[in-house]
Amino acid sequence: MGSTRTSAGGTGAAGKKADGTYDGFTEEERAAMKERAGELKASARRGSRAAKPDGESEVRAKIAEMPEADRVLAERIHAVVRSSAPDLTPRLWYGMPAYARDGKVVCFFQSAQKFKTRYATLGFSDQAKLDDGTMWPAAYALAGLSADDEERIAALIKRAVG
Repeated sequence: MGSTRTSAGGTGAAGKKADGTYDGFTEEERAAMKERAGELKASARRGSRAAKPDGESEVRAKIAEMPEADRVLAERIHAVVRSSAPDLTPRLWYGMPAYARDGKVVCFFQSAQKFKTRYATLGFSDQAKLDDGTMWPAAYALAGLSADDEERIAALIKRAVG
């Protein structure tokens, strides 16, 4: 949850009021944190011996809830991730489709609608092995996906889990 997102009122930096004073997290950021808290509570209720939730079904259900433009991107990202790194486990993370190894998120899809941004994002956590010197991208804006984009994403995913 970055500090430069536009708030629900379109005022600029996250949580900034029209008069320029700071008002904390945006409504969208608070909602994402509540979703994450719910995910953690559900996991704790299941306990260590209980059956794990079907991450694939949860992710597909979350994708199905998205507005059409985000849904199309998310479905394609899901297919690329699943074919490029079948060992990653789909799960929800802050209410977003994510893909984890050993319980730790490697990459995730953030719909544009989630934080009312102008583009969706494919993000990578610090678990992704994308290091390249002292600086490298950790998130990519997605305004659309061509076949070349999908190939590039597949290569990034393979590198991230390599």
